[in-house]
Amino acid sequence: MKARTRFRAPADLTLRDEDAGATPLRDEDAGATPLRENGGKHPTSKDQIKAHERKLTGALTAKIALHQQMLFSQRKQKVLLVLQGMDTSGKDGTVRALFSSINPMGLNATQFKAPSLDEAAHDFLWRIHPHVPGAGEIAIFNRSHYEDVLVTRVQKLIDEKECKRRYAHIADFERMLAETGTVIVKVFLHISKDEQRERLQARLDDPEKQWKFDENDIVQRKRWDDYRDAYERAIGATDADHAPWYIIPANSKTHRNLLIANLLLEVMEDLNLAFPKPDPRLSKLKIE
Repeated sequence: MKARTRFRAPADLTLRDEDAGATPLRDEDAGATPLRENGGKHPTSKDQIKAHERKLTGALTAKIALHQQMLFSQRKQKVLLVLQGMDTSGKDGTVRALFSSINPMGLNATQFKAPSLDEAAHDFLWRIHPHVPGAGEIAIFNRSHYEDVLVTRVQKLIDEKECKRRYAHIADFERMLAETGTVIVKVFLHISKDEQRERLQARLDDPEKQWKFDENDIVQRKRWDDYRDAYERAIGATDADHAPWYIIPANSKTHRNLLIANLLLEVMEDLNLAFPKPDPRLSKLKIE
């Protein structure tokens, strides 16, 4: 089964904690390609499995890098990858794992945090549009325009009427992007509440990672159910064939990266990319 079919958000989406720990590519019974080493040997220990998933992800990102070069050389199509998820779900880690070895030419990653005063003085999409991909580019949104129907709704900065209005604005915005050549891939990184607790505690316990900890994470964690409900509603309201949502189980960091790499490569391959055909005139040109 293709990744876009397997992980497409269902119409009746319910974000259950037990689903966040799924590792479908480790489960041969699920119809997935088994994680086998050459020769048919299957890694068994947790460390072996993680190492093997990193290896497989590396092989996929190399293919993604080649497709990105072709995308950039053609300068016709565009790709937008949107990453959303609860705090500590792995948005930064996903960007590092999938794009750190890719040529930064034609790659544009943007992290959207709380809007500045200037940004807040405009409509909520005003700060988003300058960062959408141009021809030949892959743009990555680490958080995105969806923050304005998630945080704002949970914190009651907007009411129900305004929230629905923003869903409509997002739908119009994404349809416009799609109609002008942008392939949109929206990914929700699904972790459980227990996994978030462990990751937050790990940040506190590691002196080299304490800088990542924000006390506001604890405040927001108390609204876990509210954020889960806000995500379910936002995804349900804005999922479309031209701007699909995918739900990626993310309790396992290495498996999460492998799943997203599979998904993104599948999207890139379906663009039927190729390097521009050589100019026959140039084959006769000699540099003196």
